[in-house]
Amino acid sequence: ARHAYAYLFFTGRRPRERAFEDRQTQVLDYYNFATTQAIELIFPRYLGRTPVSPAVLREGRWTIHLSIEDRRPAGERRLPQSLLAAQSLRFAGLRNVYRRDGVGAEMVAVLERPDADASAAPFSEMHVPSITAVLRFHGATLADVLATGELDLIALDPYRYATMDLAGVTVPLAADFSTGYGLWLAQSGFSRRALRGVLGRAEGVAAPHVFLMQPFDPNRRIVITLHGLASSPEAWVNVTNELLGDETLRDRFQVWQVVYPTNAPILYNLRHVRDALHRTLRHFDPAGTAPASREIVLVGHSMGGVLARLLVSYSGDAIKPEFVADSGLQGPALDKVVAEFAPFMSFEPMPEVNRAVFIAAPHRGTPFAERRISRWAANLILLPNDVVNIVADLNRNLAAIGGDQAGGTTLRVPNSVENLSDRSLALRTADTMPISPGVTYHSIIANNTPNRPVEESNDGVVPFRSAHLPGAASELVIEYGHSVQGTPEAILELRRILRER
Repeated sequence: ARHAYAYLFFTGRRPRERAFEDRQTQVLDYYNFATTQAIELIFPRYLGRTPVSPAVLREGRWTIHLSIEDRRPAGERRLPQSLLAAQSLRFAGLRNVYRRDGVGAEMVAVLERPDADASAAPFSEMHVPSITAVLRFHGATLADVLATGELDLIALDPYRYATMDLAGVTVPLAADFSTGYGLWLAQSGFSRRALRGVLGRAEGVAAPHVFLMQPFDPNRRIVITLHGLASSPEAWVNVTNELLGDETLRDRFQVWQVVYPTNAPILYNLRHVRDALHRTLRHFDPAGTAPASREIVLVGHSMGGVLARLLVSYSGDAIKPEFVADSGLQGPALDKVVAEFAPFMSFEPMPEVNRAVFIAAPHRGTPFAERRISRWAANLILLPNDVVNIVADLNRNLAAIGGDQAGGTTLRVPNSVENLSDRSLALRTADTMPISPGVTYHSIIANNTPNRPVEESNDGVVPFRSAHLPGAASELVIEYGHSVQGTPEAILELRRILRER
């Protein structure tokens, strides 16, 4: 690594003078590869220590000045559990690996994995961030560099730094933007947790959680993704990877992915997703003045699209609990039920959001939810415990009220599949709610019945008439099934939308 560094920066011609020479490219590859090997050899010796940056490490005749960019509080800083060379990892399902050529070892730092369910915070940063490490050898001349035993080991966040200065020359910093994300998904267990969650089983998703795909950057706008029923952030694998790989979008945006319990009623998730996002924003930007807290973009697929629409809508006093509509409740009994569920029924648009993209979203429900197989699946879905407890308490109170006011009613809350029916009162009511005039919204709709007129088409799950929203700034219909969000056409459309000012 030292000899390659000396060739690149201390021989007769400067790097820019031989920019098109194959030898310079080869020597740069030698430097990056040797740097990767050196770090892989050094790191295990210091595993478990608390790094102080800058720190001094000694290995034989080498003195290494360690400089790690770490924005966590000093008491929370720990060396990663492992460092992996990005080039050594491959992933099924990830179409492309996006990287930036330049100087440095492209690494993935594997940090202690946070327990999203046990944490009091509704957010966490991705525990496998990408880093780029550089070895900078001390010396002002070629002879000095070739003789030195002192060097700086500098670890940087490639999202924040595209270049760095080495030996008086500004050089591009190498980076890998896909591998850390791929490793995060591979270790997440999202598919298993999503299935267990929708069935109300242990170790399923119990509450909304916000995952940051990179360390929070106050100057980048936020794209928030919301997955659909029985799904997870895995549904966005190629969407997110393509956004991270687009240099223009990467410089302007950061991605947050929301996971939530898809067995819960939509209005329950709406309240708790909104609260999780609010708490996350206030944690990273308490004053709400950073560019990241303004002009947020929501991107929702399927049921996530319905949630996205409600997050930018005014409820007014339009909503009443769906299970009360035909219950016969009156007087104090009715008042008690309405008061209990009032926090779920009254909401306003998130003021931080100014754009939304709805993908294959059943805004007016879907007849698919009424099919026999869907009804069978709905019977397998268990509601979250706190929803069950609220309803159980209400039923006990209503029984105590007695008389005609309670009408002998036993309340039953519809689950998420029932909420998505085209007979759902909640969705029929939501369709009347105005979207904030400060929000520009777009629709991406799938058509799996190309022989029909588009107005009569559907994607196998959601009819066009349910996914279509009047007033959209754009609407793209793609010939594909319901999981259209990962198609190249949908990704290109999303990139086009995000590039708009």
